[in-house]
Amino acid sequence: MRRLLSLLCLLGLSVSVQAQTFKIATIFPDGTSWMKSVREGAREIAQRTDGRVEFQFYPGGVMGNDTTVLRKIRIGQLHGGALTGGGVAEIYADSQIYNIPFAFNSYAEVDYVRQHMDSQIIEGLKQKGFISFGLSGGGFAYLMSSNPIASIDDLKNQKVWSPQGDRISRAAFEAIGVSPIPLPLIDVLTGLQTGLINTVGSSPIGAIALQWHTRVKYLADIPLLYLYATLVVKRQTFEKLSAADQKVVYEVMSNTFNKISEQNRKDNDAAREALKNQGIQFITPETKSRQEWNDKVSQAMTDLTRQGHFSEAMLHTLRNHLHDYRQGISKTK
Repeated sequence: MRRLLSLLCLLGLSVSVQAQTFKIATIFPDGTSWMKSVREGAREIAQRTDGRVEFQFYPGGVMGNDTTVLRKIRIGQLHGGALTGGGVAEIYADSQIYNIPFAFNSYAEVDYVRQHMDSQIIEGLKQKGFISFGLSGGGFAYLMSSNPIASIDDLKNQKVWSPQGDRISRAAFEAIGVSPIPLPLIDVLTGLQTGLINTVGSSPIGAIALQWHTRVKYLADIPLLYLYATLVVKRQTFEKLSAADQKVVYEVMSNTFNKISEQNRKDNDAAREALKNQGIQFITPETKSRQEWNDKVSQAMTDLTRQGHFSEAMLHTLRNHLHDYRQGISKTK
């Protein structure tokens, strides 16, 4: 490489190699499998680009929640962030489509829908000025509480957390008469410790990584909603890289996110067993209560599209894919 550069200089040709260190913030704690995977991907990128492209991570919420991270990206203090679904929605509202409560009954349904719709979300983010390298599935969230929840009436008596700014989860709870308490993710553990809240929605691995499992005793064993995260970088900054370096970053990070999704499923299975071993009781909610909540949530989501919180077309697309899968009308992308 050095000999080539020297030769070009001797020939009187100008050489411009755009180097970039991407400063990336996330709420994911250091040491988690998620952080280990993206750090591994970053090392491969640095090696394959001869050090021209590097990543510097700020884990554990040290740069603030998703909203704060996005503000810092926009003013140039950061170049990107690893965001959860709610944070991604602040960029592109239709990305919330996977977070609709009770949308999915199984991972098979998730896989089928994502095969058809991930590209729409990634393109939507791009049009809003951000590059995503793929979505990492975080598994299903379940309601976890200090009290048993087997019915809607049980839930109405709890102090339920909803992510700050998450209109979908708020509407889902309000649909059954629950007034959730909005908090940023980084304040949830404190809220559980002080008694401000006593019920949260989380994946098993998320509850353990964030230490929420130490403050709950029961898990309502039905999938509440599907979780995902993605790493985004500012498009304007990313496109300053050479075409070859962009290709390397896309290839490595796309593979990384596929591996994260696969590993998260295994980790969630293991985490469920770990929660049981720590004495958390798994309760299957009443079928009647679930169906009632499901019906009311479905109507609430339709109402949100009419209010412009996300597009009616995106909701229609999701429901069509789910209908096709459930009717055995499998379509290839």
